[in-house]
Amino acid sequence: MLSNSKDDRNSSSQGCGDPLRKEELKAARWEMWDECSERWGRLMIAAREGDSRAYEQLLRELDHWLRGYYGRRLPHPAAEDARQEALLAIHAKRHTFASSRPFGAWVVAIARYKWIDRMRDTARSSALSLDENIAVEDHEGSAISAVALDQLLARLKPAQESVIRLVKLKGLSIAHVSDATGQSAALVKINIHRGLRKLAALVS
Repeated sequence: MLSNSKDDRNSSSQGCGDPLRKEELKAARWEMWDECSERWGRLMIAAREGDSRAYEQLLRELDHWLRGYYGRRLPHPAAEDARQEALLAIHAKRHTFASSRPFGAWVVAIARYKWIDRMRDTARSSALSLDENIAVEDHEGSAISAVALDQLLARLKPAQESVIRLVKLKGLSIAHVSDATGQSAALVKINIHRGLRKLAALVS
């Protein structure tokens, strides 16, 4: 199954660098996605009319698509958790699907919400760990934490981002960071404080 994500890439190397070929591949992916969307919509309508086989087939195909969707966005086992949560949400919200609208857009909205929810939880944990200056020892969740944390830090002012990375993540002293960045020791502390407060606001 194909996602409508702009980050998807074709695995074939044929035609690399050829703008026309890339446009053709992009058009083909969108055409296949539209076909999947229409098929899933028909299966959902049949399922709501009492066709249990149609519903089982729909869930199997969505399960396959969700594996790919989260596999590109989250590390294992976070991807597996998100997949299961999305399937449960699809089942619970199946009555909200309007047959007059594309099924693909409906299911992507659910999948994306679960992805953002997972990232938000991880980002909140990362920000709390930074604020308390606790070393991260849970290596199982380190990959997703790194992704979420990078996204949050990128939204800070450059001066705040740099000192938080140097002091809180790399463990350098205030004096060392002051010399390295040209900021006074007092300014380094201020930027750390303001940066952490902004992080807390972003994840609240």
